[in-house]
Amino acid sequence: QLHLVESGGGLVYPGGSLRLSCTTSGFNSEYHNFGWFRLAPGKGYEDVSCIDRDGVTTYAASVKDRFTISRDKAKQTVYLQIDNLKPEDTAKYLCGAGLYSGSCPLSYGAVNYWGKGTLVNVSS
Repeated sequence: QLHLVESGGGLVYPGGSLRLSCTTSGFNSEYHNFGWFRLAPGKGYEDVSCIDRDGVTTYAASVKDRFTISRDKAKQTVYLQIDNLKPEDTAKYLCGAGLYSGSCPLSYGAVNYWGKGTLVNVSS
C-alpha cells in the first residue's frame, strides 16, 4: 500500500524555522512527483512546492526564497525546510503524490495520494 505521513509541524515564533518531513512508503519515485500543499483557516488549498523525479523543484511566489523542498530517496522522505516563518504561513501542511506526467508544479487535482497533514502555527 501507498502511504504518506507528515511530521515536523509545531508552534513557532515569527522569524523561526521548521523542517517538515513526508515519509513515503510504497512509491516509486521514478513514477511520481511529490508536492507540499497548505490549507490555511478560511482559505483553499495552496500548492506550495513540488519536486519531480529528476529533482526539478518549483515554489509558489508567496514562499519562494524562504521554503526549500528536497528529497532523500534512500530514506523515501521528502522534506520542506521553512525559514523566516510568518504568521500568514500558519496552516495545515500536507504532502501529496501524483503520477508523473510531466515536471512540476503538481496541482491539487493531479494528486493521487495524500497524507493527513501536520499543523504549523506561527505566532508570537
